[in-house]
Amino acid sequence: MKILTFALLLSITSLAEAVPSMLGLPAMKVPADNPQSTEKIALGKKLFNDKRFSANGSISCASCHISSKAFTDGRPQAVGIDGLVGQRNSPTIINSAYLNELFHDGRRSSLETQALDPLTNPIEHGLTEHSRVIHVIRTDFSYLKDFLNTFGITAEKINMNYVTKAIASYERTLISGNTRFDQYFFQSSKKVLTAAEARGLRLFRRKGNCANCHEISWDNALFTDNRFYNIGIGFDALRPVLPAFLKNLKTDYSSAVAQLDPQQKAQLGRFAVSRQIKDIGAYRTPTLRNIELTAPYMHDGSISTLRDVIEYYDKGGKKNAFLNPAIFPLHLSEQEKSDLTAFLTSLTDTSYSKPQH
Repeated sequence: MKILTFALLLSITSLAEAVPSMLGLPAMKVPADNPQSTEKIALGKKLFNDKRFSANGSISCASCHISSKAFTDGRPQAVGIDGLVGQRNSPTIINSAYLNELFHDGRRSSLETQALDPLTNPIEHGLTEHSRVIHVIRTDFSYLKDFLNTFGITAEKINMNYVTKAIASYERTLISGNTRFDQYFFQSSKKVLTAAEARGLRLFRRKGNCANCHEISWDNALFTDNRFYNIGIGFDALRPVLPAFLKNLKTDYSSAVAQLDPQQKAQLGRFAVSRQIKDIGAYRTPTLRNIELTAPYMHDGSISTLRDVIEYYDKGGKKNAFLNPAIFPLHLSEQEKSDLTAFLTSLTDTSYSKPQH
């Protein structure tokens, strides 16, 4: 089932109901104040691909979320204006409509609010304020026509609320299901997985402990529990300064954070949002759908291959004071590691191309 087909389905579905989805995915809930429409989705895609919404006209949303790479960019960390490199890996936005919180640290709760942040990030789009976006739109006759047709508004009424609603509507069409795993698990099509992949699925759900966080339900599988975990990745940056940081936190949060360098701040993870010490170094569980296509892995892009990811978990992550109890040595055999890797390739949606190396 292609993206366009799903977009059309969304456009004709009653907004009072959750939107039915494809095999392996739950029904999608669409905000009542931002109903889907064919016109809005098309406008959102246009905005998503417009490089004029950056300080030097070189970066669009699509620069870091490339369709042929399952809406990632294939880089360890995102690259923005003037070649500036960020601290975090560009996550796939496929199935992001099902996430409770957006970004690796979960600092936004909707696709609409998420769309605002990259535009004014000094490394990403590099705008100092959102008014630049509105200026581009109001001076482009094609956009004026689109906003009139989509929202029934004229130039003077266009604002970022409408812009982000359109982008979010487009992103809600970027879904992925109906993989060989889905056919095997939800339709009992047992021949679609190889013997190694089937063994890998059993390992995934049992000895491998993967499904503890990358959940599989009886009728759908998002492969994420929408929670946050410290698994040890990136924690070495915090290790030398952690005692002083924790001490400073007792008196003043702002000054404690201000004493960290950019890399150290980036490794705070969910703590930067929740301000709960238990969340230091914790990051949102990513989906595993299309994982074969979205290397490199982890929030900082520090692991290159799926096999290396499995090796990392097999060793029990990297020890630190906040390592989640769900992370422990697995003692997998070489055959089990190969089977688990094989299973993960069954989560690939064939409507996306593999990245070119």
